[in-house]
Amino acid sequence: LQLQASGGGLVQAGGSLKLSCAAAGSTADYYAIGWFRQAPGKKREGLSCISSNGGTTYYADSVKGRFTISRDNAKSTAYLQMNSLKPEDTAVYYCAADRRCKFWSGTYPFRAADFGSWGQGTLVTVSS
Repeated sequence: LQLQASGGGLVQAGGSLKLSCAAAGSTADYYAIGWFRQAPGKKREGLSCISSNGGTTYYADSVKGRFTISRDNAKSTAYLQMNSLKPEDTAVYYCAADRRCKFWSGTYPFRAADFGSWGQGTLVTVSS
């Protein structure tokens, strides 16, 4: 499964961006899609995950209420709508895929090791 993330850019604090993750492969619609981000000097942080049919979504507390994950299986594309952006949201954003979402209790509910396929990152910069 090949993934390609896009949609990053420069935005002012309080603004919005919508990221896309295009999946290529005959079984793309059978995969859950997750979004992660990594800021300079920080570990990769899982943000959200959506099940293969789009019926179940999960969010990290850090983005709940501001970010919305969705997917359009007819286009084999998942999205991350990001609203009320803050300077601390500045990071490289990655999409990832695996058979299902795994949501763990604790500070970091998503683990990078649970996702077998990764796209290249797209840079989001939020200016103050």
